[in-house]
Amino acid sequence: MKFTALTGMALAFVGLVGAAGYLLVKAPEHAAALVSQQSDRPKAGADFAKPAVALTAAPTPRDERFVIKHVLPITGPIKYGEWHWDERGAPADGPLVMTVDLDARVLSVFRGGYEIGATAVLLGTTEKPTPLGKFPIIWKKADHYSSTYDGAPMPFTHRLTNDGVAIHGTKVEKGYASHGCIGVPNDFGQKLFAVSKLGDVVYITKGKRIGKGDSLIGG
Repeated sequence: MKFTALTGMALAFVGLVGAAGYLLVKAPEHAAALVSQQSDRPKAGADFAKPAVALTAAPTPRDERFVIKHVLPITGPIKYGEWHWDERGAPADGPLVMTVDLDARVLSVFRGGYEIGATAVLLGTTEKPTPLGKFPIIWKKADHYSSTYDGAPMPFTHRLTNDGVAIHGTKVEKGYASHGCIGVPNDFGQKLFAVSKLGDVVYITKGKRIGKGDSLIGG
């Protein structure tokens, strides 16, 4: 068969068209492969490799009902048998909190942040010490007698623990001690019994000093 110049040109054109079609079919596969390979790589941006900013929680505001606003004007250490009570200026419905310092041997009563009562107390012995901690009043009885210690009178009892530790009236004199309870003068115990209720909290500490501006609940 003889090829003319026109035939040769036609065959060349067909070949070019076929090659172009092959490239058009193959090109998308290559592009897709490049996208797939690059998609797993991290892309550096403005915040790339910067440490996260630590968020600091805002401090919890103090409950002003428990901040000490007034203390009784007592001069010098409170002696055995001595007690003070003055509700003037104190809110009538503020939360009641009691504090007991084992070193000072003093119990204080606060209502709404105002000290309304303070007294010297009897405490437990080395063998039966008064416990440290935070104790709610779990039981009250005005005319109570001990079932453990031969029916000893314990007027105006405020029970703090299930094993019998309580605040109660007794004879508060030097040389006396309790079996772990907190003994207060009977007249003071009567006043305390009249204003306290179940759930009121007693904080028993050793050597902790607090004053005006401090929080009774440690916040």
